[in-house]
Amino acid sequence: MKRILLSIILLAACLCLNAQDSGGFVTKHARMDRSRINIGTYHLAPYARTDAHIKDLAECGIDYVMYMNNDPAVLDIFSKYGVGAIIVGTVPLWWGGFGDNAGTLEATHPLNKYTEAAANFTDHPAIWGIAIGDEPSCLDFPYYNKVVRAVEEGFPNQFAHLNLHPTYAPGPRSGNDPTKGALGAATYQEYIDAYCKYIPCDYIAYDYYYQHGGVPLDLANMRIVADACLATGRSMWPTVQVNSNKVDEWITLDQLRFQAYSAMAFGAENITWACYTWGWWYNQVLYGNGDKTQQYDKLKTVNAEIHAFSPRYMKYRRTATSCVGFEGTDMLEGSGMENKEVYDDGLFRDLTAGCPLIVGTMEARDGGRGRALFICVSDDPYDKNPQGHTLSFKCRKRISVMNNEGPVKVKRKCGGRYEIHVASNQGILIEVK
Repeated sequence: MKRILLSIILLAACLCLNAQDSGGFVTKHARMDRSRINIGTYHLAPYARTDAHIKDLAECGIDYVMYMNNDPAVLDIFSKYGVGAIIVGTVPLWWGGFGDNAGTLEATHPLNKYTEAAANFTDHPAIWGIAIGDEPSCLDFPYYNKVVRAVEEGFPNQFAHLNLHPTYAPGPRSGNDPTKGALGAATYQEYIDAYCKYIPCDYIAYDYYYQHGGVPLDLANMRIVADACLATGRSMWPTVQVNSNKVDEWITLDQLRFQAYSAMAFGAENITWACYTWGWWYNQVLYGNGDKTQQYDKLKTVNAEIHAFSPRYMKYRRTATSCVGFEGTDMLEGSGMENKEVYDDGLFRDLTAGCPLIVGTMEARDGGRGRALFICVSDDPYDKNPQGHTLSFKCRKRISVMNNEGPVKVKRKCGGRYEIHVASNQGILIEVK
């Protein structure tokens, strides 16, 4: 109980500091149900905006689509199937790019452009959010504070959506002028700290494509963002990949699982997939003629698993993440994560599976006594040699277990030890009863 009370006090203190820096959160989510994990996607090309295509999209488990136009006829179909839209083009969309235009957002897009857009806006119940920027430099964050506030005020039923760079964003990070790089900062930590200081949004959205950037930088990205979310009371919204940056490779079902479940072990509350139709790279969910590729059924499967986890997972908030059993791998090099031989938090003890595990420690959102672990079995993130393992741990309490296939029956052995069969890239939620 003392530890839970201390966590609440520390979180409250951090929230006060955050409010002092950015003026407090102004984000509204009138139409997005934040009590559940929402799953989004980039993009939905014009050829995929028929009734049949949008019905397929909803059945695939997609809750919202990024960067839609404010087209009432299409949005009517979105409403029919319960899909939301983050629209683009209503207000100026700023792309930070490689830092060449860093710090020039205010001069290029004065606030009157946003207020005029709000005055001329025609609302639709399928519009959840307004896209205001993608991958900005932190040199534009002070002005984005004003932009976010103007959009939140001018669009009472929508929230302002701002997406950030990943850790592998290009450009110099050291030397005479690190601000010339894409981040506008010498380190990714400084970049995220600047966001938390200036941006009054209650989430941190960013993209990271692990096939491009690799697992260690992926872990670093999740660690930095997740810890910032915990410290400031924000939610973590990563964008991950369902398509491939390699023309001759298709992302497998287990690769989708690794991306989703590793993010959930760091506390992700929204997950966005790129790309459903062509936006960049190859091997999307739909071909250019609108037919489904092999990615459709894979994405539908993992989205159904995530949604099945959601009611129980969202009862908790992530308080820490540990990497267990990574010795002998290179997956932690440069990640800022330390390897643990076993996991032990006093309640769950001597937890191991003889393979790498990303273990998210979780406590009840309502401040109650609820405790849980969310685990991603991480021995095979690129799906080269999937295997079975035995997850073993001690717990003095009775537990319930769910994996991505559903509830798991477990029995407590002598000495309070539990053993559970797990497989590569599985997600496992263990709750204390």
